Amino acid sequence: MLENAFIIPFYPLFAFVMIIFVTRWKEKLSSYLSIGMILIALAHSIGVLIQMIGRHGEPLEMSIPFITLPSLHLELGAWFDPLTAVMLVVVTTVSSCVQIYSLGYMHGDPRWSRYFSYLSLFTFSMLGLVIANNFFMIFIFWELVGLTSYLLIGFWFEKKSASDAGKKAFITTRIGDLGFIVGLLMLGLYAGTFNYQEVFSIVKSGTLSPAILGAAGVLIFCGAVGKSAQFPLHVWLPDAMEGPTPVSALIHAATMVAAGVYLVARAMTLFAASGTASMVVAVIGLITSFMAATIALTQFDIKRVLAYSTVSQLGYMIMALGLYGYDTYNHHHTPGFYAGTFHLMTHAFFKALLFLGAGSVIHAVHTNDIREMGGLFGKMKITAITFIVASLSIAGIFPLSGFWSKDEIVAATSAHPVFMVFTLAIAFMTAFYMFRLCFMTFTGKPRDQHRYDHAHESPKSMTVPLMFLGFLSVFAGWVGLPWLGHGFASFVFHGEAYHPHANYPLMLISTVVAVSGIGLAYAMYYKKAISPDAIVEKFKPLYTLLYNKYYFDELYDIILIRPILGLTNVLWWFDANVIDGLVNFAGWITIKWADVKMWFDKWIIDGAVNGTGHVCMFFSWLFRYIQSGSFQFYTLVIIGAALEIMLFRVSLWAFYILLAAVILLALLRLAIKTNRSGRVKAEPNIEA
Repeated sequence: MLENAFIIPFYPLFAFVMIIFVTRWKEKLSSYLSIGMILIALAHSIGVLIQMIGRHGEPLEMSIPFITLPSLHLELGAWFDPLTAVMLVVVTTVSSCVQIYSLGYMHGDPRWSRYFSYLSLFTFSMLGLVIANNFFMIFIFWELVGLTSYLLIGFWFEKKSASDAGKKAFITTRIGDLGFIVGLLMLGLYAGTFNYQEVFSIVKSGTLSPAILGAAGVLIFCGAVGKSAQFPLHVWLPDAMEGPTPVSALIHAATMVAAGVYLVARAMTLFAASGTASMVVAVIGLITSFMAATIALTQFDIKRVLAYSTVSQLGYMIMALGLYGYDTYNHHHTPGFYAGTFHLMTHAFFKALLFLGAGSVIHAVHTNDIREMGGLFGKMKITAITFIVASLSIAGIFPLSGFWSKDEIVAATSAHPVFMVFTLAIAFMTAFYMFRLCFMTFTGKPRDQHRYDHAHESPKSMTVPLMFLGFLSVFAGWVGLPWLGHGFASFVFHGEAYHPHANYPLMLISTVVAVSGIGLAYAMYYKKAISPDAIVEKFKPLYTLLYNKYYFDELYDIILIRPILGLTNVLWWFDANVIDGLVNFAGWITIKWADVKMWFDKWIIDGAVNGTGHVCMFFSWLFRYIQSGSFQFYTLVIIGAALEIMLFRVSLWAFYILLAAVILLALLRLAIKTNRSGRVKAEPNIEA
């Protein structure tokens, strides 16, 4: 199966093509086709994982040449190693659960077939990104993931909030992708190839300067910052909750946002070669995780709480990977890489469960506001139990999946006290806001009786995926138990395999922190022993700051969006009034100049030519009567001319009088002759 693993992304691509061109009018067939293809991809991915385990993680590469230049070689290929195998299973598992869940959640949607076609295209993009063997291909699929996420987030585009959220996600991630592509171009320029193994060999050889490595690492990390919603490009992800809830589970659990973490893990050789780039990664991850956790404390939209939880957990993973790169650069062997990738896997399952559980609640009560919920445990037992299991897992409660991966992240910070303190603080806040969510949603008295009365458990198509993901939220993390001789750490690693050991004091500390967070939430939102309103009033400025998400949206609006819109308005005015004005003025001048030239040509040039012709015609007309051929007329002219000459010599006045008389007589004769000729021509008409 491993030799044919490159066809795994083509299963959902086939479903997409068939739905778009063949089955789009048959909704059930479209959904079954999409689900069937992703289940086949899941089965194939599991086979690849089993075979990869059997060959002890020995990688396999397949490629064909694409473009060959003297200084650059591009190829299309696939790379299969333990990280690829794990990600294939994670992506196809979550995608399968989401698509089956969508049968119930999206029931009756008018764009049913289009929805499943988008899911298939998105899954194809993510699977292609996972198996790519070079930075050129990963960038192509990276952008395709961004496009399909835009289509899914804005799926209900008739809602302005949804269409705006889609545009915000697309544009914000493009900002990070700009840095990503610049970093890739730097690698292509200095390494002459985009192939992972060739680039990493050049990096290890030491031929690239530290400045180039640091700059390329930070720029490539910019892509992860955008895609994984890290500070300061984290603002798109909470708004992306406007999409259908299954989309939120798919995008924000194991696929799109995980792509950034996967990129950092895949390019770890590059980051480990630059201490500066690795520390930048770690610091950005820590800032993001802490900031998102504090915001989640104050939110009341059930999906937004989970969205900020996702941002926080992604920051955890990024921080662990960054610390691993920094420690490796300084020749220390730490569990950061194992911890980050392990948490990437476990988080995918319990976060998908949390989002799908939230969708089940929203499907029942038709609101996202947890202040309008309460007491739903009795009416939605499966949803409530699975949601609480996922919350226990993300809080890091023994022995659920999240406990083992989060414990390794804490262990990865043990050599960095500042990071460790903040990591434990984040773990406390995570446990608190997740059980604040659980208690406000499922326990206590209903806060909206009407919504409570209409609440009901979701259909089996929605609850079966919840139970399956609940099982994974409990047991998936057991592959990383520290007592296993050949567990997750010896399968997915960078450089040398890390051999985890049970650090009981650290386990105890992280458990106490998690239980403390749950206990505080219990005291405030279940027992009501501590008044949340009193806490809010006491820390009103801080609460307002967190509730408004540190005013990042407002800050970006003032610093970036309004100035850019203002500049575009100025440029539009300049274009409409100055550029277009000059063009239109030039056109008007040209028209007027053409009018002047036409008048001059008609009345001056043509006038002079035509006038000369008319003068010649007049004199020829006049002189033809002089040239009459009559001897008597010629004799008269000669005698008259002689008389004129004589009178001119004798008296000038007599000359002028005689000349005038001659002219009058000539004109009179001409008139009589013209009249006669006209009358002669008219006689035949009269007779007729």
